[in-house]
Amino acid sequence: MFKFKELLDRHHDELAQIICREHGKVLSDARGEVVRGIEIVEFACGAPSLLKSDFSDNIGGGIDNWNLRQPLGVCAGVTPFNFPVMVPLWMIPMALVT
Repeated sequence: MFKFKELLDRHHDELAQIICREHGKVLSDARGEVVRGIEIVEFACGAPSLLKSDFSDNIGGGIDNWNLRQPLGVCAGVTPFNFPVMVPLWMIPMALVT
């Protein structure tokens, strides 16, 4: 995920130009969209440490407690056309790291 963020940072302006050409957005809006998407990818880089399972030893007489996180399976993200980079970047990085 860190490499993906680095790749997005490196091609930030190129992505913004593509959004301008394909969607007719002004360049400042396109740049803002890419920046907001990169911020979510940056958050996703730290998500695995936030999602570590919790363990409480001996919470009662011979009782331990823990959380077990398991994948649910395949998912799909249907995104609007007016935010072609930002909305998919809300979903895909978080799905990959969890």
